Amino acid sequence: MIKHFLNLEWKQYFRSSYWQKSIALNILMVFLALYFVVMFLILGVVLYPLLKKTYPTMDPLVIVNGYLFYWIISDLIMRFFFQKLPVMSVKPLLTLPIKRSKIVNYVLGKSAISFFNFLPLFAIIPFGIILLKEGYNSTMVFSWIVTLIIITLIINFLNFIIENISAKSDVSFLPILAICGTLFALNYFNIVSFSSFLTSAIDTITTNPLLIFIPLLILIGLYVVNYKSLKSKLYIDNSLKSKTEVAKTTDLAWTKRFGDIAPFMQLDLKLLWRNKRTKSSVFILIISVFYGLIFYPQENYQGAGWAIFIGIFVTGAFLINFGQFIPAWDSGYYKMLMSQNLKYKQYLKSKFVLMILSVIILFVLTIPYVYFGWKVLIAHFAAALYNIGVNSHVIIYGGAYNRKKINLDQKAAFNYQGTGAVQWLIGIPLMVIPLLIFLLFNYLVSFEAGAVAIASLGLLGIAFHSKIMAFITKKYLDSKYKMIDAFSQEN
Repeated sequence: MIKHFLNLEWKQYFRSSYWQKSIALNILMVFLALYFVVMFLILGVVLYPLLKKTYPTMDPLVIVNGYLFYWIISDLIMRFFFQKLPVMSVKPLLTLPIKRSKIVNYVLGKSAISFFNFLPLFAIIPFGIILLKEGYNSTMVFSWIVTLIIITLIINFLNFIIENISAKSDVSFLPILAICGTLFALNYFNIVSFSSFLTSAIDTITTNPLLIFIPLLILIGLYVVNYKSLKSKLYIDNSLKSKTEVAKTTDLAWTKRFGDIAPFMQLDLKLLWRNKRTKSSVFILIISVFYGLIFYPQENYQGAGWAIFIGIFVTGAFLINFGQFIPAWDSGYYKMLMSQNLKYKQYLKSKFVLMILSVIILFVLTIPYVYFGWKVLIAHFAAALYNIGVNSHVIIYGGAYNRKKINLDQKAAFNYQGTGAVQWLIGIPLMVIPLLIFLLFNYLVSFEAGAVAIASLGLLGIAFHSKIMAFITKKYLDSKYKMIDAFSQEN
């Protein structure tokens, strides 16, 4: 049965539009994976001699065990944001005589062979081999390696439980950050020494290998919890069940002053507030207003270049977050939209107006940054103009190449669904080019000249807005049926 499942997934993956249209991104991910494998391998090889040289009177194994708490915390956070439970298209299988237990066990078993679980082995095993060469007891080293493998799997299944609980919240990333931050603080300030406890526990297990059943029981317990949770949701009519909620209506009459694009603006505003993916993005935008407070108070980040970079990011936070997925936000009903008697120009204009309004609002909200100097305010103003005149057009044009469907019910934080090569490449004209232009003028002439250059480009974009939008609209119309076909498929 497992072989059959693997065969089905293999065919699904290579026959999908994801593989056909994201080959470059897949190759990039492979190289990225190889990079981390090599880095962990190097770490495993050099760690023992490095620790021995730095701390000649201490046991390197004890030092490593002392830092395992921080590894667990950081690994849990990384997994929460980047690792998702491997799923398969189970609906067709539920109508067949296949036990649900087999499907659930397959999905959970597949998660155990995740890249996140294999990656630590490239550091753990070489380090263990070096320990053996240095004369450590083989039973102790083997017990240590097995214990860390079990801990890795514990983190794996614990992450899925946390994700399952956090998924019910719109700001799902806050609980994991709060919990891990609290544990880190308690340990750092020696209120509760988790590092010492974990070190003692692992030392005890390595000296008494029979005690390895304790972490093993924890692993089995977490597996059972995940098993029951998944199995309880694995019904063919589960997706048909809907929550009964009180309907809320919002008066968006103010949008009518925008004329014929008002219906599209209302649709986008409702989409932003009613769906988990978009709603989470709104919360992230609120946080991004305070982005400058991370840098401006520090002397190292008070250069003019940083002011432009932060200005583009802060005033263009909504533009970047929302604009990069146009028209994928509407992918669930894109076919229906395109079957209506509507003008594509109005459809794009409504999204453009929303982005421009956001830039203006965010600029006003960031005016208090003038506290850090008038140059900051000028840089933010120039960046806002650049976002309005240039970046808004660039990001809408990039949307014509979007071919990935988005599930609006998923959380936004570190969610890469719908992300393709376009989203990565578009960062160059959005952030890099204006920064380089500013730095060039700032270096050759002055700060004011750099700000004027950036602002002038924005004003040029505003002046030629109609012609630019006509060109972009034509591009969307040319790609219309390609997008309909792509959005009809699952990524």
